[in-house]
Amino acid sequence: MARRPPVRNGDPLSAGRSAVGSTRAARRRAGRDLRHRVRRSSQAEWSPPRGRPDPVDQLVAGDAGKVADLLPIRYGRMAVSPFGFLRGAAGIMSRDLSGTPSTGLRVQIVGDAHVANFGLFATPERDQVFDANDFDETIPGPWEWDLQRLATSLLLVAGENRFPRRAARLAAVTAARSYRTRMLRFAGMRFLDTWYSHLDLAEAPHAVGRRALRLLRQEIPRARERTGFHAFPRVAERRRGRARIRDDPPLIRHLAPAREERAVRDAFREYRAALPPERRPLFERYRLADVAQKVVGVGSVGTRCALGLFLGDDDVSEPLFLQVKEARASVHEPFVGRSPYANHAERVVVGQRLVQEASDVFLGWSRSDGHDFYVRQLRDMKFSSELTALGPTALVGQAELCGAVLARAHARTGDAAAIAGYLGPGDGFDTAIVAFAESYARQTVQDHARLKRAIATGRLPAVSARRIVRR
Repeated sequence: MARRPPVRNGDPLSAGRSAVGSTRAARRRAGRDLRHRVRRSSQAEWSPPRGRPDPVDQLVAGDAGKVADLLPIRYGRMAVSPFGFLRGAAGIMSRDLSGTPSTGLRVQIVGDAHVANFGLFATPERDQVFDANDFDETIPGPWEWDLQRLATSLLLVAGENRFPRRAARLAAVTAARSYRTRMLRFAGMRFLDTWYSHLDLAEAPHAVGRRALRLLRQEIPRARERTGFHAFPRVAERRRGRARIRDDPPLIRHLAPAREERAVRDAFREYRAALPPERRPLFERYRLADVAQKVVGVGSVGTRCALGLFLGDDDVSEPLFLQVKEARASVHEPFVGRSPYANHAERVVVGQRLVQEASDVFLGWSRSDGHDFYVRQLRDMKFSSELTALGPTALVGQAELCGAVLARAHARTGDAAAIAGYLGPGDGFDTAIVAFAESYARQTVQDHARLKRAIATGRLPAVSARRIVRR
């Protein structure tokens, strides 16, 4: 059984592109030959190794250096369900995956490719596309890891929605099949055609099935309403003639002491300097009116994150909400090697631009008060499905979309021919991924139970969205 590839110095994707100078057919044969060293059936393997660290200990160690007052929110959100636990436990899963079979082919992985981290957003041309939308952990690594995390998350969502096992397995196998069939297609495409490939409403009928297309058509009208202009009445208000962000503790609150607010304002100033020159004139048309701390996500809770309200010529008609979010070292670094970027926010931004078909025009990075930060719009026609509201058919559609865009992301930065050669036209790999996901979903349920016990015994504090519960 092959383990993760050794860390290489220099080009972080060298393991995935080592044969790019050869012909496409030769690289595909090389991928097929990898099956002798790493059987596709071995991708089904998961059992906790002897001496596996306690998951609660791992959480506490990984949260060192975060904002301590916010960690109870993180643990409370993780305690809601096994899927909530998975969302906050990317570091735990990375350690576990580092001991599983790997082909050694590397791509720019999304790094946290669970199903909730995919959705609709707008391109700079105002088209709407479906893509991955969270890149805090992106780094060059094994392509299998993203797919294993996606399949596991689909099973956990299906379990939370009380789907029968057959429906849950269908969602997971659909994601794997969608990934494989799309990768086979990319293996025969020109590099530029692969780079420009995307999922929008015009292309979807040719790229995905009717379930996925139906889901897209339901979500696009909702996504069009998610802009800064539409968000202003809910997120901000006019007070004494000034536009201000609404306090909504503990999730949104104005910063104190003043040093924290200065750090956020400094981060925006540094961000301006790092913007590409062609984007800077657009940003400079806005003025910063207010900043506030904002709690986001599950895994991100505890990192330094703030919201900036920018205004154009008119306070009402041109609001712009920019989120400044701390970037820490990727949880995958101990297992795949250090990022080549000294600034982890730059790692996030460059990784996002590599993986996404089109990225936010305001995407950028900065450094302030000893921390790395990246900046993006809070809302830019972004929309993610409410997973607990999806029925079995819709979840299968979501799985198909996620598998397709994950294949596109990997084909952009890795060797599609070699990966396709390894995958092959049969469904053996798909079946193996589902078997792995079922085993790892059971592990996640057990880890989630340990977290709940830690909260119940007072080992960790828990918090709901509105109040802290300490037991």
